[in-house]
Amino acid sequence: MPANTTPTAAPRDDLDEIAERYAAERAGCDRTRARRLRDETIEAMLPMADRLARRYRFSREPVDDVRQVARLGLVKAVERYQPERGSFTAYAVSIILGEMKRHFRDHGWSVHVPRRLQELALVVNRARQDLVNELHRWPTDDELAERCDLDPADVRAARACGAGHRALSLNQPVGDGTDELGNLFGAADREMDLVSDRLTLAGLLDRLPARELRILTLRFYGERTQAEIAEELGISQMHVSRLLSRTLVWLREAMLSDTLPPWRGATEEESESLTVVARPDPDGRLHVRVFGEVDRDNADRLRTALLATVARARPGAPVVLDLTRMPMLDAAGVAALLAVREAARARGIRVTAAGLQPFVRRVAEIAGLRELLTP
Repeated sequence: MPANTTPTAAPRDDLDEIAERYAAERAGCDRTRARRLRDETIEAMLPMADRLARRYRFSREPVDDVRQVARLGLVKAVERYQPERGSFTAYAVSIILGEMKRHFRDHGWSVHVPRRLQELALVVNRARQDLVNELHRWPTDDELAERCDLDPADVRAARACGAGHRALSLNQPVGDGTDELGNLFGAADREMDLVSDRLTLAGLLDRLPARELRILTLRFYGERTQAEIAEELGISQMHVSRLLSRTLVWLREAMLSDTLPPWRGATEEESESLTVVARPDPDGRLHVRVFGEVDRDNADRLRTALLATVARARPGAPVVLDLTRMPMLDAAGVAALLAVREAARARGIRVTAAGLQPFVRRVAEIAGLRELLTP
């Protein structure tokens, strides 16, 4: 083959033929002749190496660097080739691809990471994608460790080193190109200043009575008007406004002070609004009507009045609680009704409740008072 012959696209058979002829001629010549034969053979095979390098032209590595690595692999393949090993083309492709992959592994990371962690990062990333497809969510470190048969610490280290694979320049343009990435760092996070207040508020909300907490939830999370809240709870809009204002004042005082202020609860006027009226019916039943809301501020008054009514009733005489005019019932009121039920059961008196408003009925059913309820 002439010394200056450089085919642009040598077929596979030609490459094998060139390699075999080079190996045969090299065996019986001096060192100078052998070096010249090697250079001519490499020059003839350069298009193959460049063609393999073009597969990675869209990688982050410069194209010229990848091409030089591929040509270096070709040089190694030519120098180490022995005809008895088989096809030169298959051998050369394996050597060249191996050199390029080694180059990407050693130089493709923005931050130098030990080879062991690089390999672990690849294993963990593949396992993460498999688990996402199976679980339909991001897996935990323990789940990744179990899938990869690794310690959770190794999984965390592999995930951390994965961040060093590709680095971004702080001068990278963002938005419309008038600003840089570095200018977005270091700004004050306004949400961080609210973390302490939100944690404090969450603890205070747990201390509110059920009615006040429900009103706050409907007003600020449900975006309901006071009139809509009043209709749902069965109370007046004025009462909703009063309860909302009292609750917000208490929360504000608690947020601004180091000590928890006492919960003032219902005013004396509101507590006294609870009324219990008992009268016998012609059919022998004792009819008891309850007027007003029942909460922890006046639940004891309801319990005392109903227990006294049950104590005066004849043994075996049914007692009907008319709760049509009771728009609110909380946990303290439920406890009062449970105490009345047990006291009536001890005297052989059946107590039923009728006329419950929807909200009160839901509370009573959840609390286990279903047997008291009548259609």
